[in-house]
Amino acid sequence: MTEKTKKRKCLVAVRIRGTIRASRPNRETLQKLNLTRNNYAVLIDNRPAFLGMLKKARNFITWGEASKENVNIMINERGRLAGDKKLTDEYAQENGYKSLEDLAEAIFNCRLEYWKLPNAKPVFRLRPPTKGFKGKVKKSYGMGGELGYRGKKINELVKRMT
Repeated sequence: MTEKTKKRKCLVAVRIRGTIRASRPNRETLQKLNLTRNNYAVLIDNRPAFLGMLKKARNFITWGEASKENVNIMINERGRLAGDKKLTDEYAQENGYKSLEDLAEAIFNCRLEYWKLPNAKPVFRLRPPTKGFKGKVKKSYGMGGELGYRGKKINELVKRMT
């Protein structure tokens, strides 16, 4: 199992388009990823099941490898418990971690999955990006748009959205 955890990376997926004319399988895939609204983000790892879902919904989301700094910022500023309460150091200590920074490091290193934390909301509600999207939200990232896989550059977008 340690070999698999060494190869796994933490990914951030952000929904940036609505699903008015989306097919039913695409809408169901977004629901399985918990991306039910625009500007919602999730932290997942790069196992084949998640990668298949990301590729299926690539016309509605953007994703890439998260940095340790961004994971820490997302958990500290945008992480919520049931009842819309902020994540605190006490919550991290209840789950066996010294602080929220230790919890964020465990999530970044894929030792813990954020969506499996008890009583925590599995999504991060982000703001629209400061100064807007740089490209069109109907084109892929490789063609000058915003959709699809963008690698490490997802961190710039998430930083503008937190």
